Amino acid sequence: MGHWLERNIIEPGKLPLLLALAAFVLTFLLTRVVTRMIRAGKGPFGNVKAGGMHIHHVVPGVVLSVVGGFGAVASGQHGFGAGLCAVLFGMGAGLVLDEFALILHLDDVYWTEAGRQSVEVVVLTAALVGLVLLGFLPFGVNDLSDEDVQNRGGAMLSVGVNFLFSLVALSKGKARMAVLGVIIPFVALVGALRLARPASPWSKRFYRRRPRTRSRSVLRAYRHDRRWAGPRRRVQDLIGGRPDPTPTGTPAVRR
Repeated sequence: MGHWLERNIIEPGKLPLLLALAAFVLTFLLTRVVTRMIRAGKGPFGNVKAGGMHIHHVVPGVVLSVVGGFGAVASGQHGFGAGLCAVLFGMGAGLVLDEFALILHLDDVYWTEAGRQSVEVVVLTAALVGLVLLGFLPFGVNDLSDEDVQNRGGAMLSVGVNFLFSLVALSKGKARMAVLGVIIPFVALVGALRLARPASPWSKRFYRRRPRTRSRSVLRAYRHDRRWAGPRRRVQDLIGGRPDPTPTGTPAVRR
């Protein structure tokens, strides 16, 4: 493990990226724990207010992201400063993206159905950064043998082809399969081969003159959503907390 870490993370200068990813995920998880405790009225935590105004944690998140980002640019890829700035940036990004839905809707939708978008964006970001981190790119690694170059080249080709399948799956309206497919082989291939969802760009382009295919697409999407809506909601509730029973767009009161 130590040799692999030295060879693929430290030597190519990816240690700051690893630290940023770890800080990003941990900050998001801790933030969700704290906000759920505040909501339940448990623990020593409470909302931060200044002059009667609720200060959302996206505010310190922006500050940390700016400090960490500019510090990382100034410090380079190695050294204590680079690692510290990476941690600050990861913490800031975790706080900002935890309230992505608030930024998108310009409304406090944290505990509503619309607030689930924050969780999805965080998972997507962590997955893509993890892909970059674990990608077996030969750049920055010295003294590669012919076998190493061949293995890494094969891995890059596989990732590239898989990414193309992910783009097809995304055009078919299968965003989650597209994201998972970038990381897990064959998932994107399955998404690319299956019928497109009714409102997807692929359906509008290729199913416009194929009414039977369009009808099958609608029926399959309905059955899929009915089957997986419950399990997907339970996973989202486990990660981000159960939303308040309020209409989308209605401000939720943070307790």
